[in-house]
Amino acid sequence: MRVLFRPEARIELLDAQHWYEARALGLGLEFARAFEAALQSACRHPAGFAEVEPGCRRVVLRRFPYSLYYRMTGEELLVTAVFHHRRPPSARQGRG
Repeated sequence: MRVLFRPEARIELLDAQHWYEARALGLGLEFARAFEAALQSACRHPAGFAEVEPGCRRVVLRRFPYSLYYRMTGEELLVTAVFHHRRPPSARQGRG
């Protein structure tokens, strides 16, 4: 399965990873591993996660207050957002 990122989602992922790494050495890497585990779960079971709006699904990261939002189009998984749980859902509108 091919994984694609919206530019905003890539920036959110890197910003979060850098923020955690600035807090404690190695914590950014742990965040990246948690994200990768969530992404692999979505790739293995694309229809197995909660649909938060038509066609858009959400995977909650373990240990970190973040969720991965994605859409499936054929054999492609498009990561649309990497959101902290305290961010308002309205900030994600228009990205799916």
